[in-house]
Amino acid sequence: MGRSDSVRLYRLKRMLNELSQKKGRGTELISLYIPQGKPIHEVIATLREEYGTASNIKSDSTRNHVLDALTKTMQRLKLYAKTPENGLVIFCGALPTNGLGSEVVKIFELEPPKPLNIFLYRCDDHFHTDILKDMLKEEKVIGIIAIDSSEAGIGILEGNKVEVVDHITSGVGGKHRAGGQSARRYERLREMELNDYFNRVAEHAKSLLIDTYNVVGLIVAGPGPTKDDFLKNGYLDYRLQKSVLAVLDISYAGREGVREALEKAQDVLQEYRLMEEKRLVRRLFEEINSSKGLAVYGMQDVINALKNGVADIVLVNDNLNRVRIEVTCKRCNAREERIVSMDKAIQVKQEMISNACSKCSSMDYDVYEQDLIEYMDELAMNTGARVEVISSSTEDGKMLESLGQIAAILRYRIN
Repeated sequence: MGRSDSVRLYRLKRMLNELSQKKGRGTELISLYIPQGKPIHEVIATLREEYGTASNIKSDSTRNHVLDALTKTMQRLKLYAKTPENGLVIFCGALPTNGLGSEVVKIFELEPPKPLNIFLYRCDDHFHTDILKDMLKEEKVIGIIAIDSSEAGIGILEGNKVEVVDHITSGVGGKHRAGGQSARRYERLREMELNDYFNRVAEHAKSLLIDTYNVVGLIVAGPGPTKDDFLKNGYLDYRLQKSVLAVLDISYAGREGVREALEKAQDVLQEYRLMEEKRLVRRLFEEINSSKGLAVYGMQDVINALKNGVADIVLVNDNLNRVRIEVTCKRCNAREERIVSMDKAIQVKQEMISNACSKCSSMDYDVYEQDLIEYMDELAMNTGARVEVISSSTEDGKMLESLGQIAAILRYRIN
C-alpha cells in the first residue's frame, strides 16, 4: 500500500521547515525548480552554463562550494529519464556541520504536491522554499451562514480548520400575538427590522466571504423558514448566491449553528480533509468503547501492533515531534533504540554513544535518527496498513491528543 496523502504532506512540510532554516556562508545554496514536461537535458545544459559563470567567482571557498553543488545537482538529474509528473525541486549546497570550515555539500530532492509551472534557478545564502510552501496552502475555502430571525453566525472551513469569523444579532422582536391595527403595525415594523438585519448579514457576508476569504462555495443553514426568506429575496451578493452548495435545516443559528451546519454537510464537504479526520477519530473512539475493542493507544502499543501486522489504520497528531534513534555497534552489530522528543535528540545520542557496547565493550557506533511518524509509516507499508496524520488544531485532533497523540484501529483483537 502506498503512503497516505496526509503522511506525504507531513513529510513535505517538515522538510520545508528544516530547509528554510538552513543558511549558507555566502551565495552558495542552489534552489532549482523544474516544471512538468521540461526536458532534463535542457536543465542540465542550463546548469553547465551556470558552472562556467561560477568558475569566475573570486572567493576560492565560495567558488568551490558552488561548483561542487552544481556538479552534484547535474549528477542527480542524470538519474531521471524525464521530469516527474508534477515537476521536480532540488536544493543543494554546502552546509556547515560544526562551525566554520565544516561545510559538506548536501542535496535534497522532492516532487511538488501539485503541478509546477515555473522554471527557477537561484544561488543564494538560503534555499528558496516559498513556492512550495504556497502550494501547501489550502486553496479552497467554504463559507457557512447559520441564520434565524434572532442571530446569524458566519464561518469558514479552510483545510482542517473551522472558524466562526462573525456573529450578528438581529434586534428583531418575536411575532405579535394580539389582533387589530397594533398587530399589523407591529408586523410592519418587524418586517422593516428583518429587512435591515438581512441587509447587515449580507454586507458582513460579502466583506468576509468574498473580499477577505474569497470562498468557492457557501452553505446556508438554520432552523425554520428564515434562511429561505433570506435566500429567495436576493439579499446576498450575486456571487455568493451562485456559490450556494446546500441549504440545511438545523436546530441552531449563530456560532453553534455554524458548527452544526458543518456536521450536517458531510456529503457536500466529503472532499475536505477535516471530514475524513472526523470520521477516523470517531471510528477510533467507537472501537475503544466497543466490546470488540479493535483499538489500542499509546506509543509502544501502537508500534507493537504495527510490527505484528495487527494495525490497520494508525492515527497520529501532526505535532508529535518525536524521533527514533538507533545505535548499532560496528563490531558486533548489537543495537539499541530509543524514542525521544526532538528537542532531546542530540543529548540522548551523545549519551548512547558515550557508553561502551554491553556485548563487546566497543565504543565504535553507527547512529541513525528518523522522524517517528516516518518510521511508523515504513512499518505500515510493510504490512499493508496506513498512517493518517491528524491536525492537532481541531477538536478531533485534541481528542486524539488526550490518548497520548497516537492510536491504532486494529484488524483483529489482540489477546
